[in-house]
Amino acid sequence: MAKKTEKAAAGKKLRITFVKSAIGYSKKHKDTVRGLGLRKLHQSVVHVDSPSLRGMLRMVNHLVTIEEVEN
Repeated sequence: MAKKTEKAAAGKKLRITFVKSAIGYSKKHKDTVRGLGLRKLHQSVVHVDSPSLRGMLRMVNHLVTIEEVEN
């Protein structure tokens, strides 16, 4: 179990910022933005990079900006 924790800590992190409103987009897009932990415009969250996170970001890439963060 320690290996997974070390791997997650060593992985790169992404800062995700909500820059465009989800009004007018499908419920899936709104739920994805909410699942990323974003509620208000210009709010930022930091997540550890993973394939599932990348899939979520691909779905709402027109609503968010993504930047890599140094550990």
